[in-house]
Amino acid sequence: MERPGATTLKGNPLTLLGPELTPGQKAPDFKAVDGSLKPLDLAGTGSGVRIFSVVPSLDTPVCDAQTKLFNEEAGKLPDVKIFTFSMDLPFAQKRWCDAFAVDHVKMVSDHRDGSFGEAYGTLIKDLRILSRAIFVVDKNNLIRYVEYVKEVGDPPNYQAALTAARTAAGGAASA
Repeated sequence: MERPGATTLKGNPLTLLGPELTPGQKAPDFKAVDGSLKPLDLAGTGSGVRIFSVVPSLDTPVCDAQTKLFNEEAGKLPDVKIFTFSMDLPFAQKRWCDAFAVDHVKMVSDHRDGSFGEAYGTLIKDLRILSRAIFVVDKNNLIRYVEYVKEVGDPPNYQAALTAARTAAGGAASA
């Protein structure tokens, strides 16, 4: 499925591959790799509340800031796991994390086949990188929050995503 013009880079329209997910849908499965080059799928992310923070490349200012912010917030959200997805190679992700002492967010590389990007509708066809997005997934693998950032260079609404994660975690704790 192609979504022409679903995202832009410096105002230029780009095509996203995959569906536009919405809250209430089941989170799709995917095949990516973790920092140890081990396969990672949806089940491998655990069964609690998760934030999937999607960035084009850690070596750009907004992606850098987004990942650092979620790393800081991870310490305040003990019932929420946070994952950063990018097309960066696991070696580059590790180098970046080591350089900035990022150790609470789990890095996931979608470089092999873009499975996450296509399943979550964030793979930019024209550039073969992921477009900026955030997904909050609850303990039942239901999507509770989605944000596709229209302009790749713009930051997401961090507070809305964090609020959704806190709400989902609170609901999980009282269930």
